Amino acid sequence: MNIAMLGSGFIARFYADSLQAQRAKDKLISVYSRNIEKAQKFADDYKLGFFSDSMDEVVSRADVDVVVISLPNNLHEAAVACCAKFKKHVLCTKPLGRNAAEAKRMLDMVEKAGILGGYLEDLCYTPKNLKAIKAVKDGNIGKVLWAKSREAHPGPHSDWFWDHEQSGGGAMVDLGCHCVEIARNYIGKEIRPVEVMCWAATQVHPIKAEDSGIGLVKYANGAIGQFEVSWCFRGGMDLRDEVMGTEGTIWLNNFLRTGFEMFSTGKGGYVAEKAESSSGWLFPVGDEVHELGYTNMFTDMFNAIESDSQPMETFYDGYIVNAILDACYVSAKSRKWEPVQLDVWRGDQTDDYGSNFNSYDDDHYLIKTEILPNGEHKLILKHKVTGEVTAKNI
Repeated sequence: MNIAMLGSGFIARFYADSLQAQRAKDKLISVYSRNIEKAQKFADDYKLGFFSDSMDEVVSRADVDVVVISLPNNLHEAAVACCAKFKKHVLCTKPLGRNAAEAKRMLDMVEKAGILGGYLEDLCYTPKNLKAIKAVKDGNIGKVLWAKSREAHPGPHSDWFWDHEQSGGGAMVDLGCHCVEIARNYIGKEIRPVEVMCWAATQVHPIKAEDSGIGLVKYANGAIGQFEVSWCFRGGMDLRDEVMGTEGTIWLNNFLRTGFEMFSTGKGGYVAEKAESSSGWLFPVGDEVHELGYTNMFTDMFNAIESDSQPMETFYDGYIVNAILDACYVSAKSRKWEPVQLDVWRGDQTDDYGSNFNSYDDDHYLIKTEILPNGEHKLILKHKVTGEVTAKNI
């Protein structure tokens, strides 16, 4: 496929590195930037045949099959509208919108135009996450009860992130969108998010938005999604996930400390995204584009376009994430549990998912099985009628 890039900054270059390194039949051919000099520099660096500071001019070209949006958050809606006007499949970087209302309008645009809207949520596509999601779907850890995702680093590269009006928020909309969607993949996207409790604060930076946040998202089946995000973390970029199920647990470390360590006196250059130093003990990443999920993400998107199907992450998913984050911002102010407001919900309608209790026999629930130091096996049981809790050695 022939791909047009909208944007020429940091994330556009990550995307371009991925696109030029993966499926040989896909080709990045053009770029739009609001700054014509930056557009030309990007085109020169990636050997593109066309560049422009006119979005319509880039998107409308007959040789463009799909458009990738890597623009600031406040420009996403106009870019999606342009793609819908010219009926070009569109892949948009995260978050889809600054809020759920924007995201819903973009979702409506692509569905009305009959084009694919792919949500570029790269961290859901990391090799470790994909394998862990498969393990959960295969039943390896039973029913997921709790999924926690953490992203923390010293703050974004570009100035617009720090401007509340352009970004729509701070660390929660920037990083929380990753964490919320990662948890949804583990808990089950068909399970409705019901309500949230959130804390957010501006702890370090002189900005209007929050630079730290912690949130709990309650789902209709009783599961809890948790996110921890910060622009105040020093020492690089920390990406970790934990998933607890009735039959097992998953721990993931996607970045920062993944088994690759290097000492340097500081004479080298770039080490890894958000690394704050080039000296001392450092934590490089073997294949950064792949480890952050970009190659798997674009492969999924292009395969979906070719097969006229939906990718793992869609504009609808982006809308759900924005709706959850909207509730988080309300909760951070009210300091109360707040409902997730969804104008459209396409998942399960039930609120009754039953209990997680295991029966030992007709009369008892099994609370716990334990092996004692002397080798004996001990059961903790609860009577189903009387509620009496007893121990039984076997």
